[in-house]
Order: sequence, then C-alpha cells, then structure tokens
Amino acid sequence: MKLSNSIRLMSVLLGSCSLFAACKETFELPADRDFISENITYENKVIQPIIGRDNIHTGLLLDNSTLPLKFEIINPRYGDGTPYTDVFQKAPTYEWIAEYDGKEKSLAEIEAKRHLVEKPYFEVDDYGRFIMYGSSTNETVAPRPADTVVKTQDVRFFDLKVSNSGGFQIIKDLQLIPWRQRDYSPDYDMNPYTGGVAPDPRNPKDPSKREYLKPSWFSNIIGVNSNTNLKNDDKQTDLVVFIRRFEGGNGKSLRFRFLNPDSSAINPAKFNETKWDLLVHGFNKQMTSEYVQYDVAYPIPLTSIRTDYNSGSNARVVFKYSRTGMGGTLTYGEMGLDFRIFKPGDWEIVFMFRRESPKFEDE
Repeated sequence: MKLSNSIRLMSVLLGSCSLFAACKETFELPADRDFISENITYENKVIQPIIGRDNIHTGLLLDNSTLPLKFEIINPRYGDGTPYTDVFQKAPTYEWIAEYDGKEKSLAEIEAKRHLVEKPYFEVDDYGRFIMYGSSTNETVAPRPADTVVKTQDVRFFDLKVSNSGGFQIIKDLQLIPWRQRDYSPDYDMNPYTGGVAPDPRNPKDPSKREYLKPSWFSNIIGVNSNTNLKNDDKQTDLVVFIRRFEGGNGKSLRFRFLNPDSSAINPAKFNETKWDLLVHGFNKQMTSEYVQYDVAYPIPLTSIRTDYNSGSNARVVFKYSRTGMGGTLTYGEMGLDFRIFKPGDWEIVFMFRRESPKFEDE
C-alpha cells in the first residue's frame, strides 16, 4: 500500500514537472521591443536658418514612437543630385560650462563660464532638433541666391535616419535653405536676399531712399524748433537707429552715440536720467562728450535667461532725460531699443534725430 502511494506521488510530480516545462516553453515571450512609427516626420520639412546665428528648428511628430531615438543625417545632396559637405565642417562654437546669471563682475568671469568646442555648422541633436550655429558665415556656408526665386538645384536636400530598438525609419527630402548672414536684429533695414540696404517701403523704386531702423519706442521727446512731440509715422520719420561696426576698438566693445540732424554729436550726459551702469552687461565704461562705450562679451544678449539687461531674447537699452516743462512741472522724455548682436567685434548703436534736435533745456 505504501509502495502504491509512493508511485502515485511520483507520477503526479513527474506530470507537474512536464506540465511546467510545457507551459514555460509555450508562454515564454520575447523581450519587449520599442515602437517606431512609419509616420514619424516633421511638421515643417523646410529649414530656413539665418547664417551667423544660433538657429533651432523643431517640430518632430513622433506618432507614438518610443523614446529615446537616434538621429542621423544621411544622403546630403543638392536638388541636382550633387553632394554637399560645407555645412558639416567644424568650427569653434561657444558652450556654457557654468550658468550665466547676469551678475558676473568682469569679462573674465563671463569667459570662465564658457569655452570653445568644435562643432559642425549644422547638425541634428539627440532630441531631433536641427541646429545651425552662429559660427557659420556667408563664406563658409553659401546662402540662398540673391535672386528671390530659389531654384531646385540651389536647395540642400537630405534624409534623416531615425531609429530605436524597434527598427528605423527614413524621413526623406528635408530641405535646408539658409538665409544670408545678418549680424544684428532688428534687421529690417537690410535686404535679406542681397545683404544690401533695404528700399524705402513707401517708395521702393526710388534708389535715393532707404529703410531705416526705428527705436522700439520713444515718448515725450520735444523738438527744439517746433516745440511739439517728435514722432515716427507714415508721414514723417523723426528718429532712426543705425547698428553698425566701427573702426579703432578693442574687438569687444559696444558704443552708443546720439546725433543731431547735421550729424553733430549730442552729449550723452544730456540723457541725465539714464542708468548708465545698468544699461548693458558691460565693463570699463568710457563716457565722453560724443559717446558712451563698454567692453562686452558677444553675442548680445549672451543667453535668453532673465537679467537686468534683457527682455526675453533681446537686450534692452533705455535712454531717459528730465526737463522742467510748462508750469514748472518736471517732464521725462525717453527712447529705447530691443536688439541683438550676433557676431563679436566693435559695434555702435547710433540714434539720429533726422528732422530736428530734441529739446533738453527747461522752459
């Protein structure tokens, strides 16, 4: 009897082991694999950066593809099939190694927070963003033709290989059509196709006239002759701005000048309510009867982080003065500019009163 029970128990155990092995063999599943959609693409497949600036093009449409993904630019060619390599050449590009906060007390302190690394002019990063770096120039990366019509043979095409453990997809026929280098912003005084001076929008066919930059705002600035508010509108332009390079600097300077209609200098001290020490993140201020100048780090602004010197992605300068008006009331006039400068050098921003000079004297 005991032997019979032992035999039965052994049979059950053997049967269970056989069933377990069969179940294991039947239900053992392969490891999970990532999913990559055949519909992965970009919202806009035409990339139009401005040469000489840091440009980021986003808009990847994942269609539920599993992250992370790997990206690789392949098959770069012009519209006629000719391969190109110019945008993949490497050049020194600034990279931050510590956080810039706008409180740095010297150029050396700023420079200690960044260093130069070799990067291609154009690349795709780990997040599928296309980046053209500010190290690019018209000489190293040919811009679109000066003709306003872009011909197929002038367009840089490329494909993008996107992959994960689930496989890969090829996003075909992305286009890179870079705009000509424009080293400052606002830049509507410049023809984006030729790089020359933009025509007067009110008289575009008159070569003797041109477009001018204007202040971002100005208010309560009284003309010395008319004793009325100066203004910029469709009929007259009283105050214009030039952003331009100048000779004789140290290669890292920014200068502000103010001109009368006859191009004579207005003493910056006339803008007696201006906070000169907080105007820009600059150092070694030089104030003369003709200009105010600072040593600065470029580009301006250095980042879009909020500081005392910027408004979003733009630097902001405000020039203000006070005078005693009618009835003995203290009145304030001011003008301001939101701007960016992308390339290092010696730059000046000039405010010119075209029709009449501002009135600084008391009533």
